[in-house]
Amino acid sequence: MATNKEAQEPDNLKTVENVLSQSEAFIEKYQKQILYGVGIVVLIVLAILAFRNWYLVPKETKAETKLAVCQNFFAVDSFQVALNGDGTENCIGFKGVVDEYGMTKSANLANAYAGVCYYKLKDYNNAIKYLKKFSGKDLNIAPSITGLIGDSYVELGQVEEGIKYFLKAADVDNEMISPIYLKKAAIAYESRGDYKKAIELYTKIKDEYVRSQEAADMERYIGRAQALVK
Repeated sequence: MATNKEAQEPDNLKTVENVLSQSEAFIEKYQKQILYGVGIVVLIVLAILAFRNWYLVPKETKAETKLAVCQNFFAVDSFQVALNGDGTENCIGFKGVVDEYGMTKSANLANAYAGVCYYKLKDYNNAIKYLKKFSGKDLNIAPSITGLIGDSYVELGQVEEGIKYFLKAADVDNEMISPIYLKKAAIAYESRGDYKKAIELYTKIKDEYVRSQEAADMERYIGRAQALVK
């Protein structure tokens, strides 16, 4: 007498055969559409690879060369030249790199440099404009750029907006940078007369960033703010 398993095997085979037959029929019926679809995907992939290898990579190489020249001027505090160039094709300035090589990594970095140049030149609105264009996740560079946006707002008298960026810059896993911007935020709170909030941040630096340079004199800052609390 056949077991249940043996009885089920022919039925299972028939089911599989039916599925395969249906699949073959579907492929045969829509063969042209499937081939067109595959062809389109292949063309898209080839187009992306061609764009990357024949356009983007060479453009990135040129952008890196242009950026390096600007960085040399930046390093010696020639911020005007670093920003706007010297009128030659050799040095087009960070703004020129942004304008001519906008899709490259170098152009992204040039936004940050341009923002710093504008900050040094005390043009804080343009500093904010370019600094905000920068996009990065590096735990040293990104928070520093965010913090400089905060500095720019404070220089413009927009202290509350500056505090937002200081706190955002501090909200990273970086024991060196976080206390710097917590302190800036606390000082900004003090300038607005919010001494309790300032004390809260000073205390956070003292308790959570014990080994930081900022923590060394936090007792003095806390004492000063406490004396002003009404």
